[in-house]
Amino acid sequence: MDALKPSAEALGRLARDCEITPFKSSGPGGQKKNKTESSVRVRHLPSGITRIATESRSQRANRETALERVWAELKRRARKPKPRIATRPARAAVERRLAGKRLAAAKKRSRTADPED
Repeated sequence: MDALKPSAEALGRLARDCEITPFKSSGPGGQKKNKTESSVRVRHLPSGITRIATESRSQRANRETALERVWAELKRRARKPKPRIATRPARAAVERRLAGKRLAAAKKRSRTADPED
């Protein structure tokens, strides 16, 4: 995952396109978590991607983490999927499938009562 980490310069450029909002997070953690605005919400304005970070007690560390998450999502969205190459099943595979169907049909035919009885 280190190959996906952006440089400080890249994060700085990304931060210029983002709205960064500190906030008080909720949940377990007691007075420290309830009083400090150490959690960070980063919203990338051009794309609308929003990511938050609440792990650290440091607002600076949370800001960097949230920016990295926005950067990772932008990279994921920019990735082009490999085109699918259509293939045909091999002749042996077709024969196996048809043999199984014939076997199932014979089993079902054997369950019905003979009309001569």
